[in-house]
Amino acid sequence: MQQVSAVLKDDVAGESVARSDFLIPANVHAERVVSVRHYTDRLFSFRVTRPQSFRFRSGEFVMIGLPNAEKPVFRAYSIASPAWDDELEFFSIKVPDGPLTQHLQRIQPGDTVLLRQKATGTLVVDALTPAKRLFMISTGTGIAPFASLVRDPDTYEKFDEIIVTHTCRDHAELAYGVELFENLEADPLIGELTAGRVTLYSTTTREITPRMGRITRLIETGRFHQDLGIAPLSPETDRVMICGSMHMLKDVKELVEGLGFREGSLSQPADFVVERAFVG
Repeated sequence: MQQVSAVLKDDVAGESVARSDFLIPANVHAERVVSVRHYTDRLFSFRVTRPQSFRFRSGEFVMIGLPNAEKPVFRAYSIASPAWDDELEFFSIKVPDGPLTQHLQRIQPGDTVLLRQKATGTLVVDALTPAKRLFMISTGTGIAPFASLVRDPDTYEKFDEIIVTHTCRDHAELAYGVELFENLEADPLIGELTAGRVTLYSTTTREITPRMGRITRLIETGRFHQDLGIAPLSPETDRVMICGSMHMLKDVKELVEGLGFREGSLSQPADFVVERAFVG
């Protein structure tokens, strides 16, 4: 890899741009890591600077990578920060032999992360028609796009009530979501909007806790609705977003379709949406 001492302006269309001691691929931002937090030996979050030209809808994902190879590996990561945030936040798993995450989990403040210029994804409120309740169903790091959406004022313009489910193997893996929701009402921008309108429903599947079980099973048995004291899911009153493991995506999609929900998109908004972008 060519060593370059000068720092050159990026965003040069169709060309690689040299910065510091590495090459930035064409149409890629090189951003500085602001903070890193490790929750468990499997999960961590980090924040990076946000390019002034970078635009996204809350709930979308972007391809990120590291400047550690001539051809960097890029993977899709949901943006956990809302569209109004000056920084970009991500919530990631740690894969020991993952092409990207084996290196990404070692980043520290001041390091560089590569960011492709275009965000995309299906987990946006514009892909759903308005309704009374919005259910965000997640497992593991699948809560990341919902962390973005629950902090966006636009979400509360289309839905009266937000219910986020987060299922992990162990109790410690729920910490990111718990802290997020504990801080919602204190947020100076959206605190008043969220008061009394947002609920977090956390469950574990391996470690014994007061609330255990896969979300599909809890919904099917009625335990989910009983715990929250709410009416069962209905396309007449509810909308659903789904993000997490492949197995959960398939099961929840089949469950809501069996209840009469129709899958939506930006071109044809409807009752539920599914995200199929994963990191590794």
